[in-house]
Amino acid sequence: MITVISLGGSIIAPDSVDVPFLRDFRSLIAEELAKDEKRQFIFVTGGGGPARTWQNAYREIAGAANVLDEEADWIGVMATRLNAQLIKALMGAWCTQPVITNPSEVGPFVGRVLVASGWKPGFSSDYDAVLLAERFSAPLVINLSNIEQVYTDDPRKNPGAKAIDTISWADFRAMIGGEWKPGINVPFDPVASRHAERLGLTVICAAGRNLANLRRLLSNEHFLGTVIS
Repeated sequence: MITVISLGGSIIAPDSVDVPFLRDFRSLIAEELAKDEKRQFIFVTGGGGPARTWQNAYREIAGAANVLDEEADWIGVMATRLNAQLIKALMGAWCTQPVITNPSEVGPFVGRVLVASGWKPGFSSDYDAVLLAERFSAPLVINLSNIEQVYTDDPRKNPGAKAIDTISWADFRAMIGGEWKPGINVPFDPVASRHAERLGLTVICAAGRNLANLRRLLSNEHFLGTVIS
């Protein structure tokens, strides 16, 4: 069984690298791999703090009138590659293949873990996760970030925002819009969402740092999160 996880940069490196989280995350993955010798994981990393910091520097220096979305996207992609190389190194002998930087050119899955980064401008690494789920016939993408569920509105700004347990792709896409902008703050990238809906893929959004909850999710037990399908 292949499990595809979009591992948000906000939990890998919100500002600097979150060493305690990554240590515990690696231990959880070790447990899961030991329980089932046929289990495989694909991790697709986001950019997190490095992406925001370097993109903001570009915007500040270049000036708003001179900022190109493609250049900002490339900066974000490079941050995802840094995080991906770290995750690959942490996976050790379980990950025998180089970091995937182009999900449209992927050979067979060798070993227990594959690690992928962002690919190119126009979307986030969520889209790469969807493409890899398609390539390896995985029915599900687990999207781990710094939010525990999708809400009807931003709960930090609107105390009346309500958590959503399940939502259709049509309703989710109407809520987030269809336009991609570098650094956009949505639970799941609109480009990735469009393709996931087309594939009939299910996406679960959950809090990445809640490893007890992730353990339940991976064991098909009751978990806290939002199911988009």
